[in-house]
Amino acid sequence: MTKTLLVLCLLIVSWSSIATADEAVGSGDWLPLFNGKDLDGWTVKIRGYPSGENHANTFRVSDGQLTVSYQEYAEFDSSFGHIFYDTPYSHYRLRLEYRFTGDQAPGAPGWANRNSGAMLHSQSPASMPPGQDFPISLEFQFLGGLDDGQARPTGNLCSPGTHVVYKGEIGATHCIESSSPTFEGDQWVTAEALVQGDQRIVHYINGEVVMEYTDMTYGGGVVSGHRPELKPDGEPLGAGYISLQSEGHPIQFRNVELLNLKGCMDTKASNYRSYFVEPDPATCSY
Repeated sequence: MTKTLLVLCLLIVSWSSIATADEAVGSGDWLPLFNGKDLDGWTVKIRGYPSGENHANTFRVSDGQLTVSYQEYAEFDSSFGHIFYDTPYSHYRLRLEYRFTGDQAPGAPGWANRNSGAMLHSQSPASMPPGQDFPISLEFQFLGGLDDGQARPTGNLCSPGTHVVYKGEIGATHCIESSSPTFEGDQWVTAEALVQGDQRIVHYINGEVVMEYTDMTYGGGVVSGHRPELKPDGEPLGAGYISLQSEGHPIQFRNVELLNLKGCMDTKASNYRSYFVEPDPATCSY
């Protein structure tokens, strides 16, 4: 089988998985992670501060949107931050909308202009020392166009403290570009990730597949200040927390929701769902 045919087959499987789940999903199966009112169920971790301290009110709710704001910052000072949903997952679909707004925080690095993301399979905020910059995770990176005529795709992959196999090879760079178009201005963009443990992750932008990779493990660099024992290089990385970034540019998130693909796969159970891909017998109800 040629590489081209293999890629086409994988894309067909990806779309089939999404279509099958959509047909079987009932009302209430998608879990809203953000309630549009407050930050209940989320924990903030900002570099230089302990877990749970929302420095300068970085993360807030504004007009029903989960908002990253730097209005109370005098200087960014490498205060990279993340807000973590309190429940870890391994097999799921994450879907959200985002848009960049306004200008960068004062003193934020140039590469962080219109740059943010959702961290998948992340370590917990409580396991991060105050000085750690980024969580060990797989970043579903969001980028906005810079109105300079240059392509700047979104839905990319960055890998702080992790490795993946991309197009048959272990990714040799920290960030790998997706095939998405460039999105200029402050428009809303829909991002979705299909996450299947340590086996496979697929990125979608506005419903289109833009990237796929497999075999997620701990490894690599581009993370500092972490506890070494929490980065067992070469070991599979198949579960963890979800977090949203504050990387120096204001951004808003809305309709943040998750479809858990791990659950009761016994057809006799009342909570059986045909779209589950990973069994969790302890959750079965009869």
